[in-house]
Amino acid sequence: MNNHARTLLLIGAVNGLLYVALSAFAAHGLKNSVSPEQLAWFETAARYQGIHALALLAGGILMQLYDRRSFYLSGLLMLLGIIIFSGSLYAMALGAPRWFGAITPIGGVSLLAGWTFMIAGLLRN
Repeated sequence: MNNHARTLLLIGAVNGLLYVALSAFAAHGLKNSVSPEQLAWFETAARYQGIHALALLAGGILMQLYDRRSFYLSGLLMLLGIIIFSGSLYAMALGAPRWFGAITPIGGVSLLAGWTFMIAGLLRN
């Protein structure tokens, strides 16, 4: 297995683990200690992290099958998107100032770019 594929698979697996752990934390630890709005932010962050953990795993498999740089770039952009998008929402849910929400769209754009690179890799002959 090439190193880039292994890296994407590892990052995807770690994010999958974090998704399950953070979702459980939200359901059992946060439910009664934050506002409904904050809980919704946390749940949105976790949902996007979980979806993109699976996308990272797919990117790792595609990277192994086709060894295209676009799949690796896709994964890196998705990781950056998880960090910025989900991270800013997690931070706000746990009490960070609301201005953190201003950086959330940057993470969303990174996630979109990641999907775009995955599509480009799939369309390449």
